[in-house]
Amino acid sequence: MDKVDWNQLRAFLETAEAGSLSAAARKLGQTQPTLSRQVAALEQSLGVTLFERVGKAMVLTSTGSDLLVHARLMGAAARDLGLSAKGRSESLEGVVSVSACDGIASYLLPKILLRLRKFAPGIFVEVVPTDGLSDLLRREADIAIRHVSPTEPELIGRLVRNASGYFYAAESWVRENGHPRTAADIAQHDFIGADRSGNYLAFLQAHGLPVTAANFRCFADNTATHWEMVRHGFGIGAQIEDIANDTVGVVQVLEDVPPVAFPIWLVTHRELRTARCIRIVFDLLCDALSR
Repeated sequence: MDKVDWNQLRAFLETAEAGSLSAAARKLGQTQPTLSRQVAALEQSLGVTLFERVGKAMVLTSTGSDLLVHARLMGAAARDLGLSAKGRSESLEGVVSVSACDGIASYLLPKILLRLRKFAPGIFVEVVPTDGLSDLLRREADIAIRHVSPTEPELIGRLVRNASGYFYAAESWVRENGHPRTAADIAQHDFIGADRSGNYLAFLQAHGLPVTAANFRCFADNTATHWEMVRHGFGIGAQIEDIANDTVGVVQVLEDVPPVAFPIWLVTHRELRTARCIRIVFDLLCDALSR
């Protein structure tokens, strides 16, 4: 026989230790007929007799006694494996990697992670700033903060909330260029672009802003760099309200333009969600980002 069925071997081990099928069945939480079938299947697959039935008692044969030594070793190994897995899943020590767009990684995560440091000082977080989607299936990160829901069946996601984004400019820019409040006010004003391919331009146009390529005098596809350019007076840019409210020297403009929706999703792998240190970080992020 090439393979040993662990369920059958465990049935044999517990029956040998308990001395009867009924006692072993109670310990394993199974019915006696089920346990009896597993022992019989093991005897058939090995081609040996493991027990002598003496009344209700199960007495080991010499072959059964020899096999019991090996079964005990396998049982001990299984228990060690279970304890090791439980220890890892319950541990509050380890490294958890979190990927997020550069803006959230730079402006929101630091103060959130300070709370984690006080609550679970044994957990170390690696922040992975990226404006792309980290591949959780390839373990590029344990947890990802995204603006889109996961489509892979192996991943689980939670929509934390739909954050609101507005348009902002530096106070110095407003003093020099005036304070545009409506979409009609923006004809001659500079916007900071996110790309040169026209996608961001098309997004703003679909949002009701009559901008053209002439409105873009500079570009930054990195969200943190984009926001710093807003802060230093290069032009108008969109930002999540949470980040803007914590930024000194910027004011909201285009107040009559509807807000931009920024869905915030927390995504992790189904397997990784069972590890306690990852679960702690996931829940803390969910609580902090939902406010």
